[in-house]
Amino acid sequence: MERLKVGDIAPNFTARDQQGNTVSLSDFQGRRVILYFYPKDNTPGCTLEAKSLRDGKQQLADRGFEIIGVSPDSEKSHCNFIAKHQLNFTLISDTDKSVAQMYGVWGEKKMMGRTYMGILRTTFIIGPDGRIERIFDKVNTAHHFEQIMEVYQ
Repeated sequence: MERLKVGDIAPNFTARDQQGNTVSLSDFQGRRVILYFYPKDNTPGCTLEAKSLRDGKQQLADRGFEIIGVSPDSEKSHCNFIAKHQLNFTLISDTDKSVAQMYGVWGEKKMMGRTYMGILRTTFIIGPDGRIERIFDKVNTAHHFEQIMEVYQ
């Protein structure tokens, strides 16, 4: 699949959230969405990123943002992650990696000389018109909220 770029229409998806409810990107039409893909619940970098967005949620909401996190973890894992870290936004369970593949963020990774397939940590800012406004592929996990706010002041 060709890589998504700024200006592209964000692919619509339908998936289940942490409560098993069906969520579609089209449900958020007319609003700005932070759609962030992360590798795994309760890992150090993913926890820092989620907590940064949690702590900045009100300021982001004041600017019209909705936050949706996506990882291949199960609904149960998401519920535990939310409870453990008091997260205040929706997490999508993408166990079949179909949403990640739509967005081009399921790919080859390397760590400690090992190559494997996984989520490429990426955040898409989707505008009210459904177009991608910004892509963060170099995410500062501990300060992701601030990273977004620098662009949307």
